[in-house]
Amino acid sequence: MNESIDILIDALADEGLKSIARKVKDGKRITDEECLLLFEKGSLAFVGSLANFIRERLHGDKTYFNRNFHIEPTNVCVFSCEFCSYSRLYAHKEEGWEMSIDQMLDMVKAYDGKQITEVHIVGGVHPKMNMAYFIELMQKIKAHRPDLHVKAFTAVELDYMFRKAKLTTEEGMKQLHDAGLDSLPGGGAEIFHPEIRAQICADKVDAIGWLAIHEAAHHLGMYSNATMLYGHIEKYEHRIDHMSRLRELQDKTGGFNTFIPLKFRNQDNAMSYVVESTITEDMRLYAIARIYLDNFPHLKAYWPMLGRQNAQLSLSFGVNDIDGTIDDSTKIYSMAGSEEQTPEMSTEELVRLIKQANRKPIERDTLYNIVKDYSDFNF
Repeated sequence: MNESIDILIDALADEGLKSIARKVKDGKRITDEECLLLFEKGSLAFVGSLANFIRERLHGDKTYFNRNFHIEPTNVCVFSCEFCSYSRLYAHKEEGWEMSIDQMLDMVKAYDGKQITEVHIVGGVHPKMNMAYFIELMQKIKAHRPDLHVKAFTAVELDYMFRKAKLTTEEGMKQLHDAGLDSLPGGGAEIFHPEIRAQICADKVDAIGWLAIHEAAHHLGMYSNATMLYGHIEKYEHRIDHMSRLRELQDKTGGFNTFIPLKFRNQDNAMSYVVESTITEDMRLYAIARIYLDNFPHLKAYWPMLGRQNAQLSLSFGVNDIDGTIDDSTKIYSMAGSEEQTPEMSTEELVRLIKQANRKPIERDTLYNIVKDYSDFNF
């Protein structure tokens, strides 16, 4: 590995890029200014090579996935994010859906006897689905299947719940954790910078609130993920500001498992005029995120958003996780125009996709404990 990066360094003419490559080789952190240089001057081949070097230093050829399904309690929402194709305002809730606790519990029971390790629960912010409602839901899920990991609620949902219940962030997180909440997904982060946030999601929790909720979860011993919505009206500086805040909190708590860049999709939303990013820009973003976020152990390509073939391609640009089986249980990206209109892959399909990229498929649980190594497995 060192020989290949030495060849890359020797071939560089730009001293700034050469300095970054040396830092990557030596395992040193790059600065915000150097990250901007990568966005402005780093070729796809260059940043991809550096990101792959880091990925293989951390994980070798291992590529993780899990067996999971989603529950989306409602797409009715009190917020009106400009980029969202999924939610329906509460004032127009006849256009949406609302699931009862029994309906959601039936979804869990449908997986009885199946090797599912995680249920992922996120949805719109419905004013009637409050703390008590979700505490009851999690208690019933845990009573029925104690081993099922509950990863649930974006910081946007949590902020609304806590404010309505008149609880502090710490009090609210403690109650939900005690009821069965095991970890947090990374949604709702969008872009932290207030200039962009004011234009795309002005009425929901800000960056300070989002980060405070994840910090409170980390202090309780819970892990969480982090996302960034990219490819819309943000600039490189806004992406760096976003990742910088995440890197700073990770230095403080070590509680983030995974960073998940989320590609903006422009179908059926108020930002349909924005042209989607190209696959080249997608791969550059993944690679630069892997280089910059040196304290994040994992980088995930969420295949229902990116598409399975592009997710496969990302495995050469720093990505070491492509999420899970999903089982056609999410509508968030299919409603926004993703190529994956019926997002589900069997374990066999996931293993084959990873092997085709010359990587080793590893089934994990939510916290990256290895469940099964499929490297030498033939279906």
